Amino acid sequence: MNLAYYLRNIFLIIFLVYCLMGCKSGLAAVSFATATPARTATATLQSLLRDAPSTMAITSVPTAEEETLKLFEYDPLAPLDVEVVTVAELNRYSIHEITYASPKGGRVPATFLIPNASSGTFAGIILMHGLPGDRTNNASFARGLVATGAVVLAIDAPFARPENRNRSGWPLTFDEVDRQEQIQLMIDLRRGVDLLIAREDVDPERLAYVGYSYGAAMGGLLAGIEPRIKAFGLMVGDGGLVSHFTAADGTPLTELNRLPQEQREAWLELMEPIEPIRFVGRAAPAHLFFQNALRDEAVSREDALAYQAAGSEPKQIEWYESSHFCQTRHSCAWRIGLGLRLALMQVGLPALKLSTQL
Repeated sequence: MNLAYYLRNIFLIIFLVYCLMGCKSGLAAVSFATATPARTATATLQSLLRDAPSTMAITSVPTAEEETLKLFEYDPLAPLDVEVVTVAELNRYSIHEITYASPKGGRVPATFLIPNASSGTFAGIILMHGLPGDRTNNASFARGLVATGAVVLAIDAPFARPENRNRSGWPLTFDEVDRQEQIQLMIDLRRGVDLLIAREDVDPERLAYVGYSYGAAMGGLLAGIEPRIKAFGLMVGDGGLVSHFTAADGTPLTELNRLPQEQREAWLELMEPIEPIRFVGRAAPAHLFFQNALRDEAVSREDALAYQAAGSEPKQIEWYESSHFCQTRHSCAWRIGLGLRLALMQVGLPALKLSTQL
């Protein structure tokens, strides 16, 4: 399972390496796809990338209002108040379990993975998990990222923190709490950027964000409010919680449909102004890399296309013959192949050795 998960994400790792090396060395810009996914070339044995979905009519989404942006402001000079919980020294890197102060109250549980190289500076990558879940779900992916020569920071979303795990309605409450926790997550991620650039071994010009599922949706919001991050890898994401729980015509789905109408309407009014799809169009000049699955059980094709279309340029969009959860090695292999080889050639890197012994 660990190898399968690692294989699934190799292509994204190389994309981030390419973007970050480009930021550092002034390489020519990547040629990115248009808002509507282009149809791919004939699939090969090395590439499981399939034809992108046919063009669909996409309803335009209002962009975030300037007043809403103020919700995500904080004092960048406030102490981070980092507390080290444990440190584990491994052959190639060290793992630091820490907490730091959240401007919205409480502590942010986080994990640092730091390469053991004695000199030079590294790219910095923030890694965000899905819902439900926590930072430990991305442990094998984090090991793959640190192996590329990056300092990796993974944090827990507010709903995943110890004080919230036993509440009723976990992970979502469908009330004001969801709004406040999404705002808190954004501010805590921005403090994570502060934490990365405070390190002497991190190059502040080579920062990236990688999010999976819910983390991919939240990455779109972060992209619209945090200009210091140069590249965003958004894997199997949609436009946010509102997009996830409503159909294209606004019809409520699943849990949202089971709520009383008054509660449902109140929740939508709270969440729509901070829906990530309204912010991802503000990402430029950061690079966006959307990866979506043709057999996704959790994210509809319509939602994925709408999210991709809302993203600003430059962006790259790719669809794969895979599911959302990537349960087998075969379905996970769509992160590697021809795209990996081309990316390696573009940045002049040697072929990576695939190994779970990181």
